[in-house]
Amino acid sequence: MVSPDLAGLLPKVQMKPSHETRHPLGNGGMQIMEAHSEADISKVLEYANKYDKTVNIVSGGTKRGYGGAIEQADILLSLAKYKGIVEHSAGDLTLTVKPGTTLKEITDEVGKKGQRVALDAPWPEMATIGGIIAANDSGAKRLLYGSARDLVIGTRIVYADGNVIRTGGKVVKNVAGYDMNKLFIGSMGTLGVISEITIKLRPLPKYEGLSLLYFPKGNEQKIREFSVFILDSMMEPVSIELLNPSVAEKMTGKNHYTLAISFEDRENAVLDQENWVDEHLPGEVEHSVLHAEEARQWWERFRHIGPNGYNDEKNEADTQAALKIGSNNLDVPVILETAEQLSKVYQVSVEAHGGVGHGISRIFIKGFPENIVLYIKALRSKAEERNGYAVCTHLPFKLRELVNVWGEKPSYFALLEGIKRTNDPKGNLNRQRFVGGI
Repeated sequence: MVSPDLAGLLPKVQMKPSHETRHPLGNGGMQIMEAHSEADISKVLEYANKYDKTVNIVSGGTKRGYGGAIEQADILLSLAKYKGIVEHSAGDLTLTVKPGTTLKEITDEVGKKGQRVALDAPWPEMATIGGIIAANDSGAKRLLYGSARDLVIGTRIVYADGNVIRTGGKVVKNVAGYDMNKLFIGSMGTLGVISEITIKLRPLPKYEGLSLLYFPKGNEQKIREFSVFILDSMMEPVSIELLNPSVAEKMTGKNHYTLAISFEDRENAVLDQENWVDEHLPGEVEHSVLHAEEARQWWERFRHIGPNGYNDEKNEADTQAALKIGSNNLDVPVILETAEQLSKVYQVSVEAHGGVGHGISRIFIKGFPENIVLYIKALRSKAEERNGYAVCTHLPFKLRELVNVWGEKPSYFALLEGIKRTNDPKGNLNRQRFVGGI
């Protein structure tokens, strides 16, 4: 039965009580409300604001284990069916799209015009553009193309009271006033619900190549030196991603620390850069190259590493967790080696990779819950010793009660708190989902 006080708010087919009891990732809701339009979102939030109801927001569900200290809100607002392309201006290389559209759906559509969204977020057939933007998600190729913050040029936002605002615009050259988009990108849906996104596109590359460098002795110093060498060169890699042995074995069949160096350009330009890499290989380093479709398929498999919100095992011994570690880019080899060393101490299995160009590492953990908790705390401490940070991007709800997902409050927390209070004074939206329990 739909709650009586909700009758008539949306069509009955879009409202249903939740039958979930205790979802392992939490972030659910007692009443599911499916939005099919911006007006639907506005009505639900206006109602929630009026009657002091808490609202959790979901779409593809791939970020369900990312933050959140409340197991069930009063309302679970689903944007999964609020999808589709609003406008594709191929000549201007811009796209306006609804938040429930998956990254794969966007890729398939704009690809017909020889274009793409330069985001390589994981699980693209499940991850929606709204969730990617709300979490400021990205992949290995952010080295050249940037993250969501760099690509979004306009949004429409539904505030907690149901009012709608527009930030930015629909053209790339838009420099008037403050860039309000960045306020909402990465805020985990705590400041407003994104109802429309305008994003910059790029042409599809003419050619793609992937150089794989295998370091059989796992020499951290040699990896670091070669990474500095290529970053200081005239080469323009799309990624310089370091894989730990377990990821490398899964992706290449070789159980060694491996650098995945990607190039995208005209065929001759890609081949010239790959030849340069081959000519400057460090001693005892093996090298293989994938081209065109082989390279694309490799990255497609790479984007399916780690938890996705649906593949958590019921077996407690295979509990999954994921960490995003930010550090100095040249500390990535040390971070990955430390992650592997600590995995032996705390008896967990670890798959890890990190961008030696951009400094973001991803650590995927499996093991018993109590071991995972100790492991996260130890690895976070090591990252912080190097002036880095560690955020849990996937963690079961019961473990989020034991581990501070975001780490300690930053020095500017009062500013974040003030922004939240201004945008959502009652704290209804994704309550306690963000830094410091915002």
